[in-house]
Formats: sequence, C-alpha cells, structure tokens
Amino acid sequence: MSEVRNLTILGATGSIGDSTLQVVRANPDRLKVAAIAGNKNYEKLAKIAAEFSVGHVAVNDPDAFERARKSGLFGSAKLYRGSEGLMEVSTLGNSDTLVAAVVGTTALKPTLAAIEAGKDIALANKELLVMAGKFVMGAAERKGVKMLPLDSEHNAVFQCMVGERKKDVAKLLITASGGMFRDYTREQMLNIKPQDALKHPNWKMGAKVTIDSSTLANKGLEVIEARWLFGVSADQIQVVVQKQSLVHSMVQFTDGSVKAHISPPSMTFAISHSLLAPKRGRFAAEPLDFSKPFSIDFAPPDTEKFPCLKYAFDALRKGGTATTAFNASNEVAVARFIEGRLPWIRISEVVGGTLEAEPAIDPQTLDDVLEADARARITAEKIAAQIAEG
Repeated sequence: MSEVRNLTILGATGSIGDSTLQVVRANPDRLKVAAIAGNKNYEKLAKIAAEFSVGHVAVNDPDAFERARKSGLFGSAKLYRGSEGLMEVSTLGNSDTLVAAVVGTTALKPTLAAIEAGKDIALANKELLVMAGKFVMGAAERKGVKMLPLDSEHNAVFQCMVGERKKDVAKLLITASGGMFRDYTREQMLNIKPQDALKHPNWKMGAKVTIDSSTLANKGLEVIEARWLFGVSADQIQVVVQKQSLVHSMVQFTDGSVKAHISPPSMTFAISHSLLAPKRGRFAAEPLDFSKPFSIDFAPPDTEKFPCLKYAFDALRKGGTATTAFNASNEVAVARFIEGRLPWIRISEVVGGTLEAEPAIDPQTLDDVLEADARARITAEKIAAQIAEG
C-alpha cells in the first residue's frame, strides 16, 4: 500500500459518507476519492464529485440516474447506473479501498466483488457480516485483503488490541449509549413515535441506525460483527452502557486489566484511524478537552426493556442463518415502525417471533444466505401484520 489511499465510497451521500469526506478534507495528502456511489441524491453526488475531482460516479436508483445523466452537473465524470454500476465502481483499477457505508444488503455483492479484485474493505455496513460473515471474512482471508472497521466500537477494539496477543483476551466490552429511551418506563415506551426515535442524544446517524440504537438492535448487530472481525465467541462479548458515548469499547485481558478507547462521539476518529493506520491523521473533529471536568460512568444494559439485544446474542449462539433472520426481521419491523404501522415497543416481538419460527441452517453458498433472508422477511411481515390486526 502506498502512502496515498484511493477510496471508492459506497453511500457517499449518507452520514458515514459525510464523515469519511470530512476525514479526506483533513488529510488530502494521504486520502483521495476515486469513485463515489449513492442511491437517489445525485445533486449531492455532483457536489462531492466536483469538490474531490471524482472521475467515476454511480447512481443506484434508475430514475435518479436518468435525472443525473440529463442534469449536466457531472462534467467529465463517468456515470454508472444501478446495481451493475455499483459493481463496476467497486472494482475499478484506480481505487485500492472500498468504503462500504450503505445501509442494508445493497453493498453485499459489490463488497465481495471488491474483495475478489484485491481491494481493502473499510466496513461501516453492519449487514455484510451479520448476514454473510462466513463468506465475507473467508474471501478476505483468501485474497489477503484488510477488513478495516469504521464503526467506532469495532475500531476501538482494534486499537485496544494493538500489541496484544489474542490468547490473552478474556472479553470484548462493547459500549452502548443505551439509546434515547434508556430511562423510559414501559408506559412511556407505549407512546413512542418515529419522530421521537430519530433524536439520538449523542450521535448524528441515519434514520435506520438511529432507531436501531433506540431498541439496542444496533448494539446486537455490532456484537455479531465483533464475532467475525475478532474471531471471538458470544461468551467473550459483553455489552456495557456508557451513556456519554466517550468510551467506545474496551478489552479485558486474562490478568483482569482493561484497555479502553476514549474519544468524542464523532465517527471521524474511527474513520481516520482505520483509513490511515498505522500512522495517525490530522484532527477532523475537536478532541476531548481535559482542562474541563466531565464524567464517565458504566452500567449493564436492561435486556428486559430492550430484548432485541438478547435476541442478537441468541442468534449468535444458534449460529448459521439465525443472524440473517435477526437482521431481516429487524429491518422489516423498523420499516413498519417508520411508516406508522407498528408500535415501537412491538419491534422486538417481530424479531423474537421470527427467530423462533425460522430454522438456523449452516449456509453453504451466498444464495443460501439470500434465501434465508427472504424467508425471514416473509415471516416477519406476517408477524407484524398479525400485531397490527390484533
């Protein structure tokens, strides 16, 4: 790898894309943007392409692609259309790193294609490892590419592991803010509306991730990711509530000592480290000010109030496609909640019911995973519809 890392950013118009570009701006001598992709917001893609002199732009939505093509906003940049376009920009020869920053399964095939093309993967998409960790990590190992965790929690673990032996690790302590409803009573939870769930106290994130944070499903997805990224068992992962979102994760070792990673709640710190390690980059956000008082406290999560976290551990222990079912059912439930067709407090019922109904098989191919995903979505829709009727 040269001193300059050339990026293809899938999800360039989203919150992770924004943070990634913020890091690029702070480190223009070490990071370049070779290609970008987005879903519908072609006008923002055009602004990014102009600012960073991007030569390749993919627009996933067909209608938005046509508007982009006719807009005249992209100058000499080459435009790519739909899922085929995502595959093309993910394997371009002038890029060495794919930033997978889109929510959902859209990034699965482009990421696998990028791995086969020898690209390092800067991973911010939880679904890739939750659904297909066996295949993604297997391909990365076979091709000798790096998996660079962009999530603050996994990047924190990664930094805490530097200089340590894996056999000395007793437990990964994944921190959670607890979400905006951590102090709510059950009665208050009955009246949560989508607009309430979209207000995170510490982080600026997309809608799906913010709602997942409110149910702790997001933390469940991160637990499953950690299993694949660090090769640990479910029993070696513990979730700890750290409501200030300053400690991003910790590692406890066999001698009882603990390493913690601390930084302000901005994704730029994790992204900067992942893309620039082993060297450090320049500030892309304000660091902590230790001349002023602040507090850090820890507490266990309440899985009675937030059962999605328990279901994630259940799925991880069951193995196979159980984690696929966890992810699929949660996506269905969150979509219905956003649409006003499912109460917030019933999201976990859809997830738990789907896990109970769907068999956990050991997938032999990616098609097995996608079929399990489709089955789980059908089951989740049925459960959600029954809740709505009842």
